[in-house]
Amino acid sequence: MDPRSEVVIRQHEYLSGRVLLINAPTDDLISHLEQDIESSVWTWNFNEYQYFLSQQANVHFGVTLPEHEFDQVIIFVPKAKELLNYILHNVIHRLSLGASVFLVGEKKGGVERAAKQMQPFGKTTKLDSARHCQMWQLSIEKTVTSKNLADWAQQYTVNTPNGELTICALPGVFSQKNLDVGTAVLLPYLNQVTSGKIADFGCGAGVISAYLAKLNPKNRIFAMDVDAFALESTRMTFAKNQLTPEQLEVKAVTGIEDAPLFLHAIVSNPPFHQGIQTNYNASENLCKNARRHLKSGGELWIVANRFLNYPILIEQNFGQCTTKADQQGFKVLFANTQKKS
Repeated sequence: MDPRSEVVIRQHEYLSGRVLLINAPTDDLISHLEQDIESSVWTWNFNEYQYFLSQQANVHFGVTLPEHEFDQVIIFVPKAKELLNYILHNVIHRLSLGASVFLVGEKKGGVERAAKQMQPFGKTTKLDSARHCQMWQLSIEKTVTSKNLADWAQQYTVNTPNGELTICALPGVFSQKNLDVGTAVLLPYLNQVTSGKIADFGCGAGVISAYLAKLNPKNRIFAMDVDAFALESTRMTFAKNQLTPEQLEVKAVTGIEDAPLFLHAIVSNPPFHQGIQTNYNASENLCKNARRHLKSGGELWIVANRFLNYPILIEQNFGQCTTKADQQGFKVLFANTQKKS
């Protein structure tokens, strides 16, 4: 069991009534809670959502709190400070004065810094510190007013060969405050992508999706991500740039296996972080399995750190891999399925 869950179980006497677990580990914590506790889960990670569904948990996937009522909340510290601010604000808006919010996290995950973010809302107390984890309790002494989701989005401008794009990125989304180097290296090559039905795998805030839509109004973009905040950010980016909504289909996925078939192209700045951990599974699976989602002559475009072994994986599955660019520590990789003569 995750050590963060073990801390919660040790302090179970503080829990009562309807308890909402936010960003909870994928383990069997729920089955170890006392029988009189009515637990539910909120996650924005589609993989974790699928796990909790398989456990018959009462689970909600999305960017907003579940609508059902709850008495207490346990927040497992997310990676991004801004995302914790968003969660705290929305939780405190929903709970009554005197209610408890618990914060659990690893020291290396920034739990002590996160605990300070609770201080403006009431009295905070450290309940436990063991196994490199801590558990804090906030007793709410202050109410907050509701804020629109759009008010939480950062906006920045990206200059492209076809004009400016305004990017909208919600808390916790990759590259929330400015354009990342990898996507910047890839952008000049996107006008070479074949037109048609295109998947943006790991869409983030929608930079690649929006630019592909802007390049050709006939392109149909499938924006895919595991993160609900990324998917909502992509929707916002499309709306902000007045791109045709019919061009975009947003899809929560566990991996490339969930992509549509018969695509003209798959374009990706693939993800390799899962929380604070490095995880190459999704991007390696993309290299291995993209081909089966492409039509004859379909294209794969990837930008990735120079040190990663993606060219070898792509060659093994496509028969060839071309390096279109190698700059600023990133490579733009290209492959296509051979057209049948």
